[in-house]
Amino acid sequence: MIKRRQFLKGTLVGAAGLAVSSQDALANIIIPQNRKLGVALVGLGYYSTDLLAPALQLTEHCYLAGIVTGTPSKAEKWKQQYNIPDKNIYNYNNFSSLANNPAIDIVYIVLPPSMHAEYSIKGAAAGKHVWCEKPMAMTAAECQSMIDAAKRNKVQLTIGYRMHHEPNTQKIMRFAKELPYGKLQNLSAAAGYRESRTTHWKQTKALGGGAMYDMGVYPLNAARYSAGMEPVAVTARASVTRPEIYHEVEETMEFDLEFPGGATAKCETSFAKGMNDLQVNFKNGWYKLSPFQAYSGINGETSDGIRLNERIPNQQAKQMDDDSIAITKKAKPLAPGEDGLKDIRIVEAIYRSVKEKKRIALT
Repeated sequence: MIKRRQFLKGTLVGAAGLAVSSQDALANIIIPQNRKLGVALVGLGYYSTDLLAPALQLTEHCYLAGIVTGTPSKAEKWKQQYNIPDKNIYNYNNFSSLANNPAIDIVYIVLPPSMHAEYSIKGAAAGKHVWCEKPMAMTAAECQSMIDAAKRNKVQLTIGYRMHHEPNTQKIMRFAKELPYGKLQNLSAAAGYRESRTTHWKQTKALGGGAMYDMGVYPLNAARYSAGMEPVAVTARASVTRPEIYHEVEETMEFDLEFPGGATAKCETSFAKGMNDLQVNFKNGWYKLSPFQAYSGINGETSDGIRLNERIPNQQAKQMDDDSIAITKKAKPLAPGEDGLKDIRIVEAIYRSVKEKKRIALT
């Protein structure tokens, strides 16, 4: 992390100063529908190393074309393992020169949340489509700046909400629209695990640490897509059981959402305990998923006996293929930047509720 931080001190000046001609030449290319899109992973931590890179060996519409890392030893290892050409290997100082590389169509930002806005904006300014991991950014203002940069440079901005691509989750999204079990009454959503690391960025406020930013967007996003509507108010409570580790950020966050029409959601996220459950209750029935966001697959059922356990070979591969198709066809992605912005607006209200110890209306 020390090496990464050293490389991640750049400003947006370089991105803003990219030549317009480079942007136009790359951002407006018509991509043949039979060509795989080149993806550069930005940040080579656990998620890139153990999940995204292997998934990119399974994708049909995109492939691992390049990497961006501040650690030379990682660059060499990835070069050998995935046969990545030297010209497609970048660090954070020469990131903006991606604009001159037509082999890379997409940059996938897999960095701590505090860095999402900076490198998403730089990627867009380089004329590259941007995939950004959740949470989208630290503030709603940052999210909007990312959306604006993508529009300005005529590229797509997509958030890494893999559950939007998962078939069981897509089925419950349809439930929210079609209401086969009647009017929504209430729901509960919880996501967490016991975080054993003590010096990770997840414990550092400045880098975007805290359970709410990292795991909390799972139950928050699930509450929104299960309800099929946006909440109108939130009340939240934060707690810590290991203050020697979590002295800057919360270890656990509980938050209650209120929806139009009187429906409510009780949500929780934590680095102190394992949770992975979604229960949605309607007037004439219910469904539940447990787990509702596991890499290994989703398992659930409905009150009338429907099993929600369809399996796909690889969630990340499905996500990246879907998002590649959206780029090629110039279609709206399943999880655009606007969806990430909606979550972060609520996250900000959650922290405000904790600080002010009161219910916060959402406008």
